[in-house]
Amino acid sequence: MNSKKMSILIFIVTSILLLPNINILAKAGSKENPYTTNEKIDKKEMAAKVKAEFINAWDGYKKYAWGHDELKPVSKTYFDWYGTSLLMTPVDAFDTMVLMGLKKEADETKRLIFEKLSFDKNISVKFFEINIRLEGGLLSGYELTHDKRFLKLAEDLANRLLPVFNTKTGMPYRYVNLKTGEVKGEVSNPAEIGSCLIEFGTLSKLTDNPIYYDKAKKALVELYNHRSKIGLVGSSINVETGKWIDSESHISGGIDSYYEYLLKSWKLFGDKDCKRMWKESIKAVNKYLADSASTGFWYRQVNMNTGKRTSTLFGSLDAFFGAELALSGDINRAEALQASCYKMWNLAGIEPEEINYNSMKIISPQYVLRPENIESAYYLYHYTHNEKYLQMGKTYFDSIVKYCRTDDGYSGLKSVITKEKDDEMQSFFLAETLKYLYLMFASSNTLNFNSVIFNTEAHALIRFN
Repeated sequence: MNSKKMSILIFIVTSILLLPNINILAKAGSKENPYTTNEKIDKKEMAAKVKAEFINAWDGYKKYAWGHDELKPVSKTYFDWYGTSLLMTPVDAFDTMVLMGLKKEADETKRLIFEKLSFDKNISVKFFEINIRLEGGLLSGYELTHDKRFLKLAEDLANRLLPVFNTKTGMPYRYVNLKTGEVKGEVSNPAEIGSCLIEFGTLSKLTDNPIYYDKAKKALVELYNHRSKIGLVGSSINVETGKWIDSESHISGGIDSYYEYLLKSWKLFGDKDCKRMWKESIKAVNKYLADSASTGFWYRQVNMNTGKRTSTLFGSLDAFFGAELALSGDINRAEALQASCYKMWNLAGIEPEEINYNSMKIISPQYVLRPENIESAYYLYHYTHNEKYLQMGKTYFDSIVKYCRTDDGYSGLKSVITKEKDDEMQSFFLAETLKYLYLMFASSNTLNFNSVIFNTEAHALIRFN
């Protein structure tokens, strides 16, 4: 064979061998990886855009819902959770205003809270929601401003919530009357039982009163002690008897923040029991729930006693887990999960509530302005400094603006397929969604990430550890 023919043969063989790599490179820039782009994100510009949208949403609240719990941005009216206002949106949004440097808005919100907020009301409230939104918001308000009026309100609220712990197990009831202390709701779930130590523990540290820490930790430990032999918890339990009602285990709504508070209570307080419980729990979660499917890396549903798979659903609430994995130091799993969550977001141009990850079909099509996918991207950007997470953040922001913005605020969607709005702007949109977007792009001087722990409503509380 002459040298010319040999050269041609070598070229052909080399080209064939390189084809798989060429295909891989082509896919890297395709729609399968839409954040892989040469676009350079202007962080300062993006932070300013997020802040502007916060102001738009807040101005809508002021115009149509001032002094009430939430804005209904399509009908341009308001909604109060319990028929009387607890200032849900102002309290939830206050620390976001402080972090964004919105002094005028923060000052007027403080005046409203101190003049109008009262918990001396004959209403039965859900312990979990009131704790994470109002107790957490008041504590964060105090720690960011040192205004003792926030702490006084937080202490008053906590004292009214304490009767929920008067059960045989120490695990709390779901509801309590703020005036009478009457409790109800003995069938609860791990998230509602186990998501109060961050707030109640912080209050104990700030007031030198151990009762709040002790009650909340007892509930968390008792729940952990009721885990199955393989280390998992179920979906619902009777807090009086300690008997499991639903044995399905997962990381989604109803269980999610139980795991979050095990980890974060360790980080916030240096609590060694929480450290041990987290480490044992995450072993079981990764052994039985983690699923490396053909569509990506996910967490499934299983029977808490056997570990046998029950379904392959994954949703917007599950997307919080990437942040927890990153905070715990498991960056590899966090990044793999976040890639899957980003894929879920882009199925319909904005995140659905729930999908079947085996088929990648949308099961629940609504989007209620949830923050969890954004939260995990923010954590991963902090830990990796990889700009692909900034690109993710921009995609999330652009989607929300495109599909959820109204003239006077933001509305969730009844369906991510039809993009029909649902006329609801929950307080966590200002407390969490826009906060995490802003912090992702803001100057590092805005917040010292390593000195705070965010509760599950994104209220920043200063570490005691």
